[in-house]
Amino acid sequence: MSNVNERCLESFPAWLRTLGTDAEKLLELLAAPKLAESARRIAAGGINYLFKSLDLVPDGIDDIGYLDDAFVMRVTADLMTHEDTSGLGTEQLRDLGKLANDCELIRAYLGDDYGRLEAYVTNLKRGSARGRTVDDIVTDREVQGDFSQDVKSFSKGYQSPGFAREEKNLIKLKAFFDAKLPR
Repeated sequence: MSNVNERCLESFPAWLRTLGTDAEKLLELLAAPKLAESARRIAAGGINYLFKSLDLVPDGIDDIGYLDDAFVMRVTADLMTHEDTSGLGTEQLRDLGKLANDCELIRAYLGDDYGRLEAYVTNLKRGSARGRTVDDIVTDREVQGDFSQDVKSFSKGYQSPGFAREEKNLIKLKAFFDAKLPR
């Protein structure tokens, strides 16, 4: 077993356990009044991914169904670090950096497909879920409130799926990304 696979099998269960909390942390960043609009749009797109009916890996698939969501949260954080985040506090920057740093492992795991994932997450700011566009989330107070409630409800009700630490799960996950990410 490769070192990268060992690290993935060790890290991915933790990412599944913290998915709800990670989404709420990104939601807090989205609500930061001094966050640049470009970073706000990236955050809104990434968080809104949780509510897409057709995501990269269907949520009901045992072991790996929410890992794409965990990956998207981390790539979202990484993309946000390339924007103006000077309006964030020290703790917010720490939380953002912690999620963004996990992209190192995602890059190692996905290899050449990482660029496709990053482009996919970048384009989420043009998408919608549950009838909400990123523009609506960023500009409409009522939509922001509904969105915030949905994220908090997701976080509260989310139950981390089990994750068997078997290489076949890594192979299956990578196959979904290879098949579903736009080329």
